[in-house]
Amino acid sequence: MRDPLAGTGWLEAVPLLGDGAHLEVFSRVEALRRKGRVVYPPSGQVFAALRATPWDRVRVVVLGQDPYHGEGQAHGLAFSVPEGVPAPRSLRNVFREIETDLGHASDEGKKRHADALPEKTAAGHDGGGLRPPSTDLTRWARQGVLLLNTVLTVEAGQAHSHARLGWQEVTAAVVEALGRCPRPMAFLLWGRHAAAYGEGLAAHHLVLHAAHPSPLSAFRGFFGCRHFSQVNTWLRARGLDPIEW
Repeated sequence: MRDPLAGTGWLEAVPLLGDGAHLEVFSRVEALRRKGRVVYPPSGQVFAALRATPWDRVRVVVLGQDPYHGEGQAHGLAFSVPEGVPAPRSLRNVFREIETDLGHASDEGKKRHADALPEKTAAGHDGGGLRPPSTDLTRWARQGVLLLNTVLTVEAGQAHSHARLGWQEVTAAVVEALGRCPRPMAFLLWGRHAAAYGEGLAAHHLVLHAAHPSPLSAFRGFFGCRHFSQVNTWLRARGLDPIEW
């Protein structure tokens, strides 16, 4: 099998990937599929985050936990779901924070999903009536936003079911390599799980912490964190293009 990460720069930048550790875990997952287990995302999308954002294009890192475990939701990018799939509550809260932080919806509201945001934002206004353009965050990935879950697969209806398969060792090696990279980048660490990966990141990176956007914790420090505007201010200060959230 041709390595799905060939040509992305990740195999050269992360020794553990170069040694094929990700393929070993992937083979365990595929063995479960052959036994009849329903696993998300589909096989061809397991490494979508690393493929969509090659090593030399990473500017921002957003860490998730494991994929959505509902049918048709996970497609390999943390927090994202395919176009046309209703936004899960965590993603809705991300859009809500973008709306209030930047004063407008993602991508200037060129396309709209009426169910992606509540009618009122946390600030008590409707942001001009704009709606986020798409639940598919591939547009972020193409701008250099690595949307990486620390566990890349999950069984249907069973959150954290693949937490012991070996994915976390692989993704920890990815984050460690990024943390040592001399190229400055921003790390958005939402929740205690993601925060644990922030230890040891080099001082030239921007590291922002907040609560997880889950409905259980969004009001305890995610809403109002203003990470999206902070990232863009930081990028501009370095002569880099801001992210079109």
